[in-house]
Amino acid sequence: MSEILHPRHSADGPNDEGYGGEILEARLPKWVQPRQVPRLELPDALPAPVEDASEQAATRQVTPDTQTATGPVAHFHGQVDVVVGGDVKQLILETRKRDLLEGEELDREALLEQPFVRDAWTDTWQEALDPATGNLRAPVLVIVAPREIGATTFALRLLAERTAPSAALVKLQADWNSPSRAWLPLEESHAFQLDLKDPDTDRVSADFLSSLGKHAADLSDCGSHLVLTVAQELWDVPGLVSRSGVHVLRLVDPPAAGTVVDAHLAAGGHHELAKEIRESTQAQFQLQGLNAVAAVRAIHRIVAVWEEHRLYQAAPALLRKAVDPDAVKTFEERVLDALSDWRGELDELFGDRTVARGRTDRSLTLEDRYLLLALAVRQSVPVSRVSADARKLQEAVESGNTDPMTGTAAQAAFAARGLRRRIQDIGATVDGRDVVLFDRPAYGRAVLEYVWDNYEAMRTPLLGWLGKLADRPDPMDPVVRTLASLALRHGTREHLNKLAELTEPDVLGAVLRTVVRDEHVGRLVWATLYQWADTSGGALTVVSTCRLVLADPDVSSAVAKMALVRLRRVAQRTNDPAVRQSVLTAFEELARQPAGRARLVTEVRAWQQAKSSSRNGSLAFLALMSVDSPELPWLLSGDAPEIDVQRALAELLGSPDTAVETIPRITGWIHSCAGDADSDSYVQLRDQLLVPLRGHRMFQAGMDLMKALASSVTAQGVNIAEDFYQHLVGAPLRNVFTLDGTTR
Repeated sequence: MSEILHPRHSADGPNDEGYGGEILEARLPKWVQPRQVPRLELPDALPAPVEDASEQAATRQVTPDTQTATGPVAHFHGQVDVVVGGDVKQLILETRKRDLLEGEELDREALLEQPFVRDAWTDTWQEALDPATGNLRAPVLVIVAPREIGATTFALRLLAERTAPSAALVKLQADWNSPSRAWLPLEESHAFQLDLKDPDTDRVSADFLSSLGKHAADLSDCGSHLVLTVAQELWDVPGLVSRSGVHVLRLVDPPAAGTVVDAHLAAGGHHELAKEIRESTQAQFQLQGLNAVAAVRAIHRIVAVWEEHRLYQAAPALLRKAVDPDAVKTFEERVLDALSDWRGELDELFGDRTVARGRTDRSLTLEDRYLLLALAVRQSVPVSRVSADARKLQEAVESGNTDPMTGTAAQAAFAARGLRRRIQDIGATVDGRDVVLFDRPAYGRAVLEYVWDNYEAMRTPLLGWLGKLADRPDPMDPVVRTLASLALRHGTREHLNKLAELTEPDVLGAVLRTVVRDEHVGRLVWATLYQWADTSGGALTVVSTCRLVLADPDVSSAVAKMALVRLRRVAQRTNDPAVRQSVLTAFEELARQPAGRARLVTEVRAWQQAKSSSRNGSLAFLALMSVDSPELPWLLSGDAPEIDVQRALAELLGSPDTAVETIPRITGWIHSCAGDADSDSYVQLRDQLLVPLRGHRMFQAGMDLMKALASSVTAQGVNIAEDFYQHLVGAPLRNVFTLDGTTR
């Protein structure tokens, strides 16, 4: 078994030629001897050691990093230079050297326990199988289907049922610019699933389909499979043409929505509720024609209504009697409200005010339409807040008009009907404390979608109004939830760009945090965030979204990687100090989690191996400096992974821009150790800090550090600034450079 070799920390810090002072473990060949650089106690004049270039190259390349795989893994790339043996293993190791798609390993047993309705897919299911063996027909299956009919569910269930139980089931994330076989991972005994749904990055060509033939052969040799699900409009291959090892299938219709709802309710233990829905003719009628995604959303609404109904039934009798009997709805009525799209009623409310004689005019005035939209977002809120929200919307709409209104807004509002009457006319109630209640969440959702679909001119002012209406960047805020639902329903790149123009970054980050979880729109959002990382206007939104994603301790490795890639891109491209600070804050939050620290350590290692931008790596290191430890700082403790801390400090302190950020963190380290009654930790820390501070270009950083430590003393009464001064500045120079930085 080979081990990973790590360079030891240099005893003498960096020089102008790079970090030539690094030496490898004692197992270096005898002909490679590390050069010893004399330690000179000069503030800014350490001479760079002269080394032969060929000797430096030999020192760096004597022992390559090696890595041994002990079993299936969910991360499919890394530095591997050891051949285990066999053509397949060699091929796998060669593949791992590339940058590959990452994914999340799924629990096969949990997947098999989920409800699954196969009725409309029976023929396609059989077509995917080899009639002789009952196993998958080909190593690569491509499933072309319309959006939102359940193609991903079909693919995962197929892999769960028809691949070897020992195979790792992995759902990949297509974080690429275009489909390419080079990005596809290769592992023994794996079942991969990949969705291709983004119109800008996932369009499938005949060339890509042809290249899958070679990948299919490699998968076959490894005993693995890959199932691609492709959105129908992204299929640029004329006809459904299969290749050797690649079989193309088509799904046309979703399973019956009523059957899907029944199966999910039964699986969730809602047997009584499932019986109620099965026996309701009107509920079954409402479910007809829903696609798979809409059916699952309907299930959530039905369960919520059921819980509300049970709470009412369980309420004390006195409370139930206090409610107007005419206002009490049966469970079936509540379900129908939740499932209805209210098109008929909304057509009347938003119709022409000219009606035939003898008919009731239900069409709302313009002001009442604003009011209805405000209530649709808030549901339950003080009446004064509803009035203010509706007025803001009216101003947002009318500010774009060239002709001014007749009279003032106050005159127009006063001339209209009383607010309470208007609220009642649109189906809400006002209690004795002037709190309006619009207990019709499904209806409110339908109102917003109706206005969005039927009044294109209202979309921009509606988004602008909602963006300014949010009280806080909280995913549970009703305004944030409304914006998220519109993005899920109508999400396009143009929609997201318009939303970015009209919404504050922190609010938009909360909206997108919800949207990125959606398997249908999430990929589009990640691709858009990658583009925004290059722009000054979108960078803060990228950081806000990724911070919320990474704050989830259960975030998968694949999703965390996508968030880190975008934060890294922001750090590389930005010159704005505020944006840089926001990335650093995101990294500091990440450093508080064990998994987050591991990700930041990877960023620092990539920086020190020249595989990543110094901007991103230095921010990751600064964030890790904030992690506490009982004695020494975490980065210098035995719990921290091996990274070259002294080298990182030398590079950060050597630049005035990063020294300003680094020195306060170093002083925090020192104060933490100096307060310990045991002086060993302070002495250990001081001695390790002296190494980078004795390097080239460190005079100013050393003096700034000592100024920051002025008047600081250890628990034993030692003046810390004076202590560092005595160790850093040689005796002959102390008469020239004083502790306060002045010269004599």
